[in-house]
Amino acid sequence: MENHRRDESPSGLSDIVEGDGLLGTGLTTRHIEAFGRTVSSTAGHLMGPGDQSSNTHYQNAMTGIHRELRRPAAQRNVFSLTQTTPTDLVRSKLSTTEIKSRAISSLPDDLLANIPDDTSSYSLFQGFQATLPEDEPTHKKHRRKSSKSAKAIKDSEKGGALTAGPAGLKEERKKLSRRLDLMGIRKNMCSAEIHEIDNKIANLHKMRQIVLDRLAGLEMDEAALEHDLTELDIKLEDLIPEETTDTSAAAETPKSSMEQDESTVSSDPAMDASFMSESIYEKLPNPSPKSLRHRSIRKRSMPILHEHFAPGSLIKEISAHTDMVTAIDFDYPFGTMVTAALDDTVRVWDMNVGRCSGFLEGHHASVRCLQVEDNIVATGSMDASVRLWDLSRARPSTRDNGRLNKHERGEEELFEQPSTSSSNFQDCHVFSLEAHMDEVTALHFKGDTLISGSADKTLRQWDLVKGRCVQTLDILWAATQASTTSNDGGWRPSGRLPDASADFVGAVQCFDAALACGTADGMVRLWDLRSGQVHRSLVGHTGPVTCLQFDDVHLVTGSLDRSIRIWDLRMGSIYDAYAYEKPVTSMMFDSKRIVAAAGENVVKVYDKADGNHWDCGPGVGMDDEGPSPATIERVRIKDGYLVEGRKDGTMAAWTC
Repeated sequence: MENHRRDESPSGLSDIVEGDGLLGTGLTTRHIEAFGRTVSSTAGHLMGPGDQSSNTHYQNAMTGIHRELRRPAAQRNVFSLTQTTPTDLVRSKLSTTEIKSRAISSLPDDLLANIPDDTSSYSLFQGFQATLPEDEPTHKKHRRKSSKSAKAIKDSEKGGALTAGPAGLKEERKKLSRRLDLMGIRKNMCSAEIHEIDNKIANLHKMRQIVLDRLAGLEMDEAALEHDLTELDIKLEDLIPEETTDTSAAAETPKSSMEQDESTVSSDPAMDASFMSESIYEKLPNPSPKSLRHRSIRKRSMPILHEHFAPGSLIKEISAHTDMVTAIDFDYPFGTMVTAALDDTVRVWDMNVGRCSGFLEGHHASVRCLQVEDNIVATGSMDASVRLWDLSRARPSTRDNGRLNKHERGEEELFEQPSTSSSNFQDCHVFSLEAHMDEVTALHFKGDTLISGSADKTLRQWDLVKGRCVQTLDILWAATQASTTSNDGGWRPSGRLPDASADFVGAVQCFDAALACGTADGMVRLWDLRSGQVHRSLVGHTGPVTCLQFDDVHLVTGSLDRSIRIWDLRMGSIYDAYAYEKPVTSMMFDSKRIVAAAGENVVKVYDKADGNHWDCGPGVGMDDEGPSPATIERVRIKDGYLVEGRKDGTMAAWTC
């Protein structure tokens, strides 16, 4: 062994010196390995026992090394190796393309730290093979080969001649088994992809919820800024210069003297015998009707949070009244809502803050109809009067305290019962319109014109600037004129009497000089307010009309005959119609959907785009065994925000 090592040392060093060279310096990897073995052997002898043979071997090895290092060629090679940089060493061994590939494919440690466990039962190469296209569809090839195999087996059972033989059948079986394995791999790949998609969907849902929470916070802050800005605008309007007030007072002085002269002249008994109702021309209390729009400040931004919830989602449910809800309206989603019920109360709700702000008191009976437009509220009552209210005159303490307490408590309730007296709204009443002889069952106002329908079988047009009735439309007279013209001689062309249990005037809507009115005889009459005549009559309903609404093209009506009809105003004919199981008591539509209360504990929703019908409300998914929610009587929808009122006084807000 020692002889072998002795012979290896000089020859190894000689190979190092005389080799072809490594890395451009004359040295090769084989030479370096031989030199390493020589050094290891020398170190072993140095650390071994100090006998004579070891010292001789060490002396011979060192002598051979010194002899070789004295050669000029070896010195040049060693010097060249020491001058070579590590980069040159790597490049001499690896190509540039391989270096780039390794640099691109390298991954940092932070990406390799949390690698998920691979639950797949196939390798990456198997997955690649499974994705390769085949010559023909898998199911066709499988059926063809399966039929061939079955035929071959059948021939073998009968003892017939085998065309393929046992070797062919084994090969066919091997191919089919291979194909079956690939099918399993493809199935696992699809399953893994589905799990990955599910994980992405779950992450997107989490991100969506985070953004929804952010949007909710922004809308709360926006509402607070809107409120502060509105209060500043009101304060600026209150700070009117005294010079302007004095000038306006001086300008009103001659008018007052003229009014005195007119009152003196009107003392004539002949003038007092006028057939017109005195209440129509009674002197209006201060402030004048012109102050209606004084503080009607339009909202600068609208909430959009409810648009991002799933349709049919419950926002909040409350016990608002102690009796059946008769009328609902609100200005915009999460804005101001006004409700009326048979408990003789009219309540104002701040839906954004989440509480009932107070009451509108003044009527002597229950309110049957109402409308909210900006800050103006019109209410029609069973006491035969119509009252107008300006909510901007309400004392700000109620709203401010409610908003502040809401943020301080951090409650999640959307509505609360009023904690303050109705005195905060005692200054909101503007004036009353009293001319009807019976209860007011329908009203609608647009701009400075208000139309009211009453059980006294008349429609009255009111000028909100002058505060007086400017026109009375007799529905019976119009029906008689139509009957005389058509030679039918009845209340309506069919001769059927109106339903005494229903409201004589079920619904009205006006726009400029156009007026649509639905009555108990099932007729929908289109009036021209300029002439006071019926321009067109729409015949189709067989029961009293309870609700209607029109836009530029269509008129939608609901009736106690359990149907909703969509009319084409351009042609005067029915565009579409659909029926329910029970009478329709309330209906409204927005740009996307028509919602209706049809005697059930759900709101009937009709999508105008795709024509689908679906239910929204407390009765959806309820079991027959548990307590059933009350019947829904009134519905209102604006921009996908649905509010419904029930027979037991409960109210709820939904996304629709």
